[in-house]
Amino acid sequence: MPENPGVTQIKSLKPNRIPGTWEQVTPEWMTAALAARHPDARVADTTILTIDDGTNRRARFGIDYAAGSGPAAVFLKAHAPGHRIVHLRNGNLFNEARLFASGATLPVDHPLVYKSIVDYLRLDFLLVMEDLALRGADPRDASRPLSPAQVADGLRGLARLHSHYWGLTAKTHPRLRWLKTWRPGKGWQVGLRRRIPTGLSRAAAELPEAVKAFSADAIVELWSRYVSTLSRGPMTLLHGDAHIGNTYVLNGRQVGFLDWQVVRRGDWSQDVGYFLVSAMTEQDRRDHEAELIEIYRNALEVPAGQCPSKAQAWLRYRTTPAYGMAIWLSTLGTDGYQSADISALLARRFTSAFVDLDCVAALRDSGA
Repeated sequence: MPENPGVTQIKSLKPNRIPGTWEQVTPEWMTAALAARHPDARVADTTILTIDDGTNRRARFGIDYAAGSGPAAVFLKAHAPGHRIVHLRNGNLFNEARLFASGATLPVDHPLVYKSIVDYLRLDFLLVMEDLALRGADPRDASRPLSPAQVADGLRGLARLHSHYWGLTAKTHPRLRWLKTWRPGKGWQVGLRRRIPTGLSRAAAELPEAVKAFSADAIVELWSRYVSTLSRGPMTLLHGDAHIGNTYVLNGRQVGFLDWQVVRRGDWSQDVGYFLVSAMTEQDRRDHEAELIEIYRNALEVPAGQCPSKAQAWLRYRTTPAYGMAIWLSTLGTDGYQSADISALLARRFTSAFVDLDCVAALRDSGA
């Protein structure tokens, strides 16, 4: 598709084609994109309000209507060409679009999706989503941590999600048969081994002494050992990337989750540990993590005998920093995925938790 289409080419863009440029989003195309939820709406005009093209292509559009009604603005997300191969290698390329195209119930607050398009041939996808700003959502990142009460709300939401899909298989949920089970795949390990050495170097001044004793290969090995445990026992649907940067807060208290590209099938602990450790200051985490794990555990509604005991849940939680430590040291070792300040903050939170919770012993005791 040309980068600078002419008028005839813009008008000919079909409803199920992904725009090559944001200028190709015409009123006719937007009308078709909103039709499933707003069948009486006819868009008169679309206006590009903001563009944020990074690891994905993102744009916010204002909408005027000639007939009917619909959202005043929407948010469009597609893959950026420079990052497609990485996402394909990691098994994340089409996940979010397939999840929302499936119509799967997600009993946790998340952005409403009006249209999901998957283009396997061109290695691309497009989501037309609600503009969360219209609901007053407050997006968070590591520089603006959540309070313990907000983390508790997020954990209750994750418990609802996990309970709904507890025991997930292709037979129980055929529309999700494409969902991958969490495994320490080679695609992930290649990237981690390449980037963690740089992350270790950049974080050296602030790393706990106990973490400095590990080589990059040893950190990847710990990550692999942890991820290998995620296919044991009853599995559920996981957000897969539930760090604080993929959250927002409504009305100062309710936590929602966005960016479902890493959605997986696996053990509950991955979502819970990744969210909890990333979302709070180190001191708040130390002061409240035990009670927060109990809040999550008590919110689970799963078959008798399948709910983890208090001791089991605490042990599983203690293993989780092995995941976040590797991911954020790797991210700190890259340029262009996250800001250096955010990556450094999260690397510090996970390395501190790794030491505080004696993650190595927990992995051993859990059989990893």
